[in-house]
Amino acid sequence: MQITALRQLYNELCLTSVFIGVTKQPLFLAFERYVQAEKSEDKRKAYASFVACLYAWGGNISDCVKRLIFEDENVYVKAMARGEKVCHCIVNSVKRELATFSKWASVTVETFALDMGANKEELPAFCTTQTDLEKAYNKRLKGIAQYGYGIFSSQAMFRLTDDKQIEPIVSADKTTMDKFIGYEEERAQVVENTRAFVQGRPSANVLLCGDAGTGKSSTVKAVANAFFDEGVRLIELRKDQLAYLPSVMAKISGNPLKFIIFIDDLSFNKSDDHFSMLKAALEGSASAKADNAVIYATSNRRHIIKESFADREGDDVHRNDTLQETLSLSERFGLVVLFSKPDKKLYLEIVKSLARKFGVAMDEKELEVKAEAFALRKGNRSARCAEQFIDSLL
Repeated sequence: MQITALRQLYNELCLTSVFIGVTKQPLFLAFERYVQAEKSEDKRKAYASFVACLYAWGGNISDCVKRLIFEDENVYVKAMARGEKVCHCIVNSVKRELATFSKWASVTVETFALDMGANKEELPAFCTTQTDLEKAYNKRLKGIAQYGYGIFSSQAMFRLTDDKQIEPIVSADKTTMDKFIGYEEERAQVVENTRAFVQGRPSANVLLCGDAGTGKSSTVKAVANAFFDEGVRLIELRKDQLAYLPSVMAKISGNPLKFIIFIDDLSFNKSDDHFSMLKAALEGSASAKADNAVIYATSNRRHIIKESFADREGDDVHRNDTLQETLSLSERFGLVVLFSKPDKKLYLEIVKSLARKFGVAMDEKELEVKAEAFALRKGNRSARCAEQFIDSLL
């Protein structure tokens, strides 16, 4: 059987060892099915599936292959991130494999058309740009503290799945700091703490507490976006996933990036099993804390623990010790930032600013009266209430 150019390329790619993870990705598997197909109709179907994979990633094979290389977690990139010396045989393999992947990234529609004996115009098209992957990868390694590797190299925010896997948030919040109105002093504290964290200076776990709708969660996400280019990533955990916190810390430990472990809307009952896991992390337990991670949590409760008057009476022999244990969880955060309900002046300032931003044409006095009436119907003033009021006008 005659060995075609694509078959020869596939044979070279099969010798991949360092970047073996790339050969397990859908794009490579689709290419493999194409090369191994023998019948004409099978090749056409396999080609269509290969192009469909490219379309899912933007339609440019060069960009797709580069992204797969950048996101691959392998022994070489991990050793480089730790500053370890790498065996020359691994270095040589990396060089050879990147040269082979550069060939794959340069494949064109014409290459497939020639391989199939088909007319180029009848095939689904994709784009190709010339790429030197070895040069691009080495440049990326020089900025590894900024870009990281694996799934963290191109996304800003992640969540923990129910099977304890960390996955990117597809429609991550793109909120930026310049979108906010008011609470400048409160947000400045969170920004400064994050800057200290990035720069390797002492930084604190942060509790953002206060009234609902004041922008606590949005502040955390905006801060993560602001420091993305400086190597900050956000991983969101639900309260019921706190038992997996040691597992998450183990996965990110040693990674050159900095991680914000984000727990939104935090509150506990006095008998909550998740209480002790968070307490251990905040106190710096080795099993629940990574050196490159801080915990940012939001809560509508200053003391986090839900408490009734009956709890204050209780039946514990050492009632005061038990009470202090539950009330002091918030004190284990090194920085507590309070977001209070906005007063009338700030509320109306937010409303007017949003009205200008979205082009609401209304007399200022009328706007203020209607905004106040809307807040009364909602039962409180807040930044969220102001947004909902402007949305109602739009």
